[in-house]
Formats: sequence, C-alpha cells, structure tokens
Amino acid sequence: MNTVNKLLEILGFDVNLKPDEWTKEHQFASGMKKWVAGIVPSELLKRSLKEIIESLMTLNQDGNFYVTFPDNIESPDYGDKWGTNANYIEINNRAIAEMYNNECKNGLLSTMKLLPAIPPSAKSWANCIILSQIFPNIYGDSYNKPAEEENSIYGIKLNGGYSKNIINYSILDKITAIEQFEAFNKLANFHGLKTGFRTVISADQIKVVQPDGSDVTFDWSNNEHFELFINSHVELINSGFEAIFIDSAKHIGGYDMGNYTGVGALPSYEQMQYIIHEIRLRTGNTHLSFVGEKSSGDYERYENLGLSTGTGFIEPNDFHTVKDVAINYKYSKSYAPGVEVSNDNDTGGRTYEERLRRINNSLFAYEYPSDKLASFMQMEDLFPLRYDTNTHHLMMSNPSYSIDGSLESHWENLFAKDDGREYNKKVAELFMYSLNL
Repeated sequence: MNTVNKLLEILGFDVNLKPDEWTKEHQFASGMKKWVAGIVPSELLKRSLKEIIESLMTLNQDGNFYVTFPDNIESPDYGDKWGTNANYIEINNRAIAEMYNNECKNGLLSTMKLLPAIPPSAKSWANCIILSQIFPNIYGDSYNKPAEEENSIYGIKLNGGYSKNIINYSILDKITAIEQFEAFNKLANFHGLKTGFRTVISADQIKVVQPDGSDVTFDWSNNEHFELFINSHVELINSGFEAIFIDSAKHIGGYDMGNYTGVGALPSYEQMQYIIHEIRLRTGNTHLSFVGEKSSGDYERYENLGLSTGTGFIEPNDFHTVKDVAINYKYSKSYAPGVEVSNDNDTGGRTYEERLRRINNSLFAYEYPSDKLASFMQMEDLFPLRYDTNTHHLMMSNPSYSIDGSLESHWENLFAKDDGREYNKKVAELFMYSLNL
C-alpha cells in the first residue's frame, strides 16, 4: 500500500475517493492546470485529509479521476537543471500547525491541506514548495509560546528525529516520519509540484542530540558531526524532496563575513562542495536543486560550489531590470541568479499592490519563457498574514492566534480575511496567465 493510502487508513478514513464539489466551485484553471483560489487558508486547513486528497483528485491535470490514490506518482520532469528557473514558495509549516492551547503539532498535515491552493508547475518551469521546518528546533519544539518570546526555527537539532511541530508522533508506531514525508511528497508531485526544505549551516545554531548525555554544539571539524549532517539530508532527499534551501549560503568559506548575521562557524568552501556532491551521489539524484541564501554577485564561486540558484540579486520592482538580467543569463543553465519577491526576513509593510507587482515581474520579465529567472516567495506572498505579524516574526516565534483555544480559531486569525481572499484571487490571475507559457 502506498504511503498516502496508508496514512488515510491510519487516520481512520477509507481509501475510496469521490469528486469534491467545493473544489469545483473554487477552482482556477489554466488549460489543464487547476488549483483553488479566491480562498483563505482556514477553508482548507479545517478540511479532513480525505477531503484534501479528493480535492487534489478533482484538480488532476490529466483529466482522470482516480478512485484511490495511485501507486506510481512521479515528480514533474523539467530536466536536471530545473532549479535555475523554478519558482520557490516557502511555506512555514510550523505556523500553520495544529495549536491546542500551548501544544503545536501536525504541521506537515496542515501543509498537505494547503496543497490544492498552490498553483501547479508551468509548461516551462517548476513550482517548488520549500518547508521552513524539518528538524526539531532548540527553543521549545512541540510548543507555541507568547508572540514576544523567541522560539526560532533557525536553531535546530540533529540526531533527534524530526520536529514534533511537524510530524504526527501519535501514529509513529504505525507510520514512520519518513513515510509521512513520502506521503506529503507524493501528494505534492501529484498536484504538479516539486518540494524541498530549508536547512541551517551555522554551527552554533545546530545542536547534536546525544542519547546518553546532554546535547552538544555542532562542530564542522568533527567528522561524526560532518557525516551526520550529510546523512540527515540524504535521508530526507530519499523520501522525495528535490531541493534544499541553504540559510547563510553566501558566507560559506568565510566570504563577506562583515555582513554575516548567523551565529557560529560555517563550513569551508571545500566542505560545502563535498556535502553537495555527496548528497547528490548518495541519493543517486543528479537533478537536485541547491538554493543559496544571498548567494549572488560572484556567480562562478556559487556555480563551482554546486548551487543551482541564489536569492537576493535583483530588486524585482522594476520589470525591465528583471528582464535585462534574464536576457543576460539566458544561457546560464548550471547556475543563475534569482528574483526575490520576499524572503524569510520580511518584516511586512509592503502593500498588496507592490507584492503583486513583484510577483508579476518574477513570472513575466523575460524575452522567452526559457529565459526566466528563478524566483523566491513566502507563504505571505500567496496568503497574506494578519496585520500585526509577518514572515520573519513567525520564523523567530511560534504564537497561537486562537481566541478560544481551538486550532480552527488559530487558522482563522493567522491570516488576513476578506482582503486576503481578494488578494489571493489576484495572485491566482497572475499565475493563470503564466502556467502555459
């Protein structure tokens, strides 16, 4: 039995599926590519996993409705160099997790539920979801805290399994964490999406769990730690992820340390080359995309490192600026710079109109579709957050916005409401025009 059907049965559902009428009422279409839009996330997050899978079946690009989830699902194929012109959309899976009072869990399940509202990949390039959290965070994993208290996603633990914010640990005896990731990846692939995750490389932001002792700080000169880092990422790639977003990648090897804001030592240039090479080698995946945060400027440096693309090179407010760069790098298929709609440090303040303009320029500023540069977006660029929070705040803290202690109330109040619904519709209209290019 495939992991999607296995997860359905473990959660108490049968595996027989039927068309979903709510999805038909809310779908946007661009040729055969379909997704739901003009929505607020709580409408999906309140649905059951079975309803979500039925929604994905109803949106199926090949026009067939499968009465059970198929066994053989492949990731959309855009060749080995797909990462240089993909749209990367980071979803903060911890922020949309289930919040019961001070408990936080099932962020991966919530991300599965959001899949029908993510536009599928285009004819000429992939859309790729990046998950903000995979590993346990140091500062209070499985709990939410008041909005003013730190609970950073940027501090992680290795050798301690996967985050209790994300994985459903109550069913771990029936379906492993890796199988849960496999189910997520298969659902995303079915919807025409690729997937990846954010990782941290600043040594003092990583703890290594020791079964018989206290956690120790990660050390890049410790061979056991070094191998643990590689193998932890290999295991995730083997579950179906195809991209890794590398936090602080610009500064690998001590480059431009005057602007480094992380904490602790970084791998040497040669170590990072080896890590990227070994992840590709040990997984047998030549098509993986490695994305570097702020890895812009010295393109030969990042291409030789093994990266596919990087953020922060172009200010995307001006259409012609983006188009000129896209034309200049049209033949750079091993490494090309990227356009940043917003990043994980976004503290809000942009108008909806500016966000839409930045998305428009990311999707359309080129001479030919094959010239398109990679783009980077956050969950907030598709689903606006409530007025008093922002992307970076939700990376640094983990508050519940529930009024009555229920998970439904958190989902309803985390995001903008009527204006968010209208904005989401306008984003969908932009993607609708781009998907068949």
